Amino acid sequence: MIINDLLRKIDRADIRKFRFWIQLFFFIIFVYGGYLAIDLGREIPVFSCGYDREAGGVCYFMPLQHQLARPWDRLFSIASIGVLTAFLTFLLWFIVFNKAWCGYACPLGTAQDWITALRKRLRIPYSEYSESNYKFLKKIKYIFLVIVVIFPLLVGAGLLDGEWRAAFCKMCPGRLITPMFVGDFSQWYIDFSSDTAIFLTGFGIAFTALFIVGSFVKKRFFCFYCPMSAMHYIFSPFAFLRLKKEGDKCTRCGDCYRVCDMQIFDIADDVKSKNILRDDCILCLKCIAACPEEDALHLDIVNMAIFRSTKDGFAKRMGLQDKDLFDER
Repeated sequence: MIINDLLRKIDRADIRKFRFWIQLFFFIIFVYGGYLAIDLGREIPVFSCGYDREAGGVCYFMPLQHQLARPWDRLFSIASIGVLTAFLTFLLWFIVFNKAWCGYACPLGTAQDWITALRKRLRIPYSEYSESNYKFLKKIKYIFLVIVVIFPLLVGAGLLDGEWRAAFCKMCPGRLITPMFVGDFSQWYIDFSSDTAIFLTGFGIAFTALFIVGSFVKKRFFCFYCPMSAMHYIFSPFAFLRLKKEGDKCTRCGDCYRVCDMQIFDIADDVKSKNILRDDCILCLKCIAACPEEDALHLDIVNMAIFRSTKDGFAKRMGLQDKDLFDER
């Protein structure tokens, strides 16, 4: 009885307010955690950049690249235990919340949401990708994931110069953006020490500028190209949290798609798949909140629904929230 009452309250919750406070909490932890003597380690499944001297936890990609760049005779020796231990730690962090790390905890994701809020206040219209562009551009995240994993291995094999050891970190907007929140602008420079350094740091500045401009015209702009999101999706079948859809209850009204920051067409169109989580999904749960059909969409932990679309919850949210839930312009 108590559990059912609690679940009913959750189903009627204002997801936007809940998400705002959770995002703010994690932003403080990951960006300013050092001031609070918080250290969650170096295997965090979000872009909490190690270049931020006060980070409360470090993005797993930084240590991963350095570990994989070891000479192969060392990498494939007893030293591989450290690599495996770090990976398992990352996996344990990830499987608890699945891709909700993107929608609720990632500092770069939160920064993009704040830029979107500013854009709306300034009444700057946003853009959407065509379906063909969407399908093409979403593949870029996997190219970046190759850079994260394969390039360091090639360095360890002696096939690439050592400056490519942490190539993605040099290219990533997080290296420039998250330190800014603690007043550190020292990463905003082009390293002219070599051609490789010029390319990587120059690309990083250009990508960061594109991140800022793109986030003003496209919701969650960077997330479409995020290799962490790609890595999440690879291991998402092992995660506890699942986004499920009951296709026979879906009327294809399109409300879920209209609120989806990531333009995931399947969320509205696919009535056959039970597991509706896709590689671009950030598990923000706005689709569930916007769905007017009883139990058509639900968030499960293992096989227990903890947040469901309900007619009652939908009606309550429509009474509490203004039309901005559907009109993001």
